[in-house]
Amino acid sequence: MSFTFSDQHVADFYRDGFTIFRSILPPALIRDLRRTTETARQIARQEQGAQAQRLQPLALYLDRLDHRTFQNYLELPVLVDAIQHTLSPDHHMAGFDTLAVLLEPAEQSWGVLWHRDISEQSPQVDAAEMRQLLRDPLFFIQVSCALYTDSSLWYVPGSHGRPDLERERAVADAAPRLEGMDEVEAERLCIEHARAMPGAVQTVLEPGDFMLYRTNAWHQGCYTPYRKRATLHDYIWNSAAEKWYRNWPGSALRRRLAAEKATKAQEEAS
Repeated sequence: MSFTFSDQHVADFYRDGFTIFRSILPPALIRDLRRTTETARQIARQEQGAQAQRLQPLALYLDRLDHRTFQNYLELPVLVDAIQHTLSPDHHMAGFDTLAVLLEPAEQSWGVLWHRDISEQSPQVDAAEMRQLLRDPLFFIQVSCALYTDSSLWYVPGSHGRPDLERERAVADAAPRLEGMDEVEAERLCIEHARAMPGAVQTVLEPGDFMLYRTNAWHQGCYTPYRKRATLHDYIWNSAAEKWYRNWPGSALRRRLAAEKATKAQEEAS
């Protein structure tokens, strides 16, 4: 059955902080993306080692990847339309400057334990400005689009629009150490930590599913070598969010663009 947008997607997003467009990618595009993300996996492990779990931004690797396949994904009409109907006509995926492929670790189970991506406590943010921005439901949004079944993300629905609860903070502060554990022990600890968070749900994305979610909600990821992963990850921006990210000193994008500018200036000077 092909994807059909409904008002439920909008209701889910504003209530829970996330919504999932089920089976929105056509099979032919999934097939093409799987093929080119195999190359991304090879590049990531060559550059970062066997535990590499992402290749980002893809803008740096377009000479080695199938640029057209990723462009077809970014411009897929049904996907563009669903994003804009859920958010606004000004919203779009940020694109190659931030687009990532998220991968499974090759040797050791791992987890990115309970956290909010950005808050008043994040480095190089203005606390008063951040309080205002976090009230905007259309500002801090990111996506995961699975090419293989991906059940790694745990999420606390509704936590995007409020401060930490005492129990949530206690669970996050009690994060286990996964270093030195064998694969099964690390996986078990990560799952137990995920389940300890009040109200947490485990999201399951099947191939071709696309998830929009608020970055400032509580979320966690559990990753294992035996579960193959190639999930496309990106920001969703409107004009205001893009301007903010490009100018925020703590932005990885801004640091990368500044480094590229400095390198170009040196090359021109020489």
